[in-house]
Formats: sequence, C-alpha cells, structure tokens
Amino acid sequence: MDSPPSYLPGMLLAYSAFVLATVSPGPAVLATLGTAMGAGRRAGVMLGLGVAMGSCSLGVLTALGLSVVLASYAGALIAIKIAGGLYLLWLAFKSLRSATRRQPLPAMAGGARRGALGYFARGWAVQISNPKAILAWIAIISLGLKPGAPHWVAPVIVIACTLTGMAFYSLCAVVFSSAAMARGYARARRAIDGVLGVFFMLAAVKLLTSKA
Repeated sequence: MDSPPSYLPGMLLAYSAFVLATVSPGPAVLATLGTAMGAGRRAGVMLGLGVAMGSCSLGVLTALGLSVVLASYAGALIAIKIAGGLYLLWLAFKSLRSATRRQPLPAMAGGARRGALGYFARGWAVQISNPKAILAWIAIISLGLKPGAPHWVAPVIVIACTLTGMAFYSLCAVVFSSAAMARGYARARRAIDGVLGVFFMLAAVKLLTSKA
C-alpha cells in the first residue's frame, strides 16, 4: 500500500477544485451576501454556515457513492436539474418582486425575518438543491481518490473543504454586514435585487435547457 504522502497531490488538487468552485459567484455566495446586507451579520453567518454544511452533506453523499447512483440512473440527474432550476426560478421571482418595492425586502433573506436555525436551514437548502454543487463534488471526490486509496482520504477531503467553506461564507457575511455596506445596500437595494433576479432567471434557464 502507498504511503500517505503519495495521496497528497490528488487531495490538494481536489481541495483546489473546491476552493475555485466556492469563490465563484453562484446562488450560495449571493444568498450569503444578500442575507448579510439585508438581515444583518448574525443572519448572514448562520445562512453561510448552513451553506457550508449543505456542501458537507453533498460531500458525504458523494463519498458514499452518489456518483455511482447518478452514473447508473440518468433520471436521477434529470430530476435534480429540474428541481434546481425551479428553485432558481423561485429565487428570481422573489428578487424581482423585491426590486419593484420601495420598502426594504431582502430577497435573499427570505422575506420575513426568521430565527438562527431558520437561516441555517435556508442556507443548507440553497446548497443541497444546487445540482452544480453536486456535480462539483463528484469531480472533487474523483480528483482526490486514486485507485486503492484508503478509507480515510475521502473524509479528510470533506472535512478540509467543509472548514474552508465555513470560514469563507462567514467572512463574506461579516464583511457585507458592516454599516458602510448596509448603507450602500440600502441605496442600491432595488438595483441589486433586480440584478440578482436576472442572474437567477438566466441560471435557471441555462440549467433547465442544458444537456449535460
């Protein structure tokens, strides 16, 4: 059996892929930023932690064989794409509706204020229903695992990625919940919500019409 250092290149490659996928603009990042600016630091941090744990859930499922299921049953991926596309359309509707209102209504905060667990659950749902995140984890686990790799490799990858996600989303929430950011958001809220709405609509259309 190979020594642990022999698995490090693959693990580092998988970790790098996760970092790039995480920092790329998408529903999870926009949800965290929008909630932090519209509902405050605590709400943004809790939603961000929910996103990170949703990512962790996908990592665990993938490591346990989700990639095999998706490869064996094409209908599973189609169902995931449809569910994810409809969810993005719902986010687009909420953002565009908020953009038409003068009173602050943070679309990504989910309208009415909710408790810490509510924001956490919202973040978890945003990530767990994102088919792109599922496909990203399939790629990440595939990059990190070489033939004959021991059982500890996948858990180490998932744990490292989860901790990184928690740190990244929490930092985003803290930065964008500052007073300066809040004032800027108040002035530009409707424009921001409009941009978010268009982004989510285009993402939904692209997802629902893609063949991959």
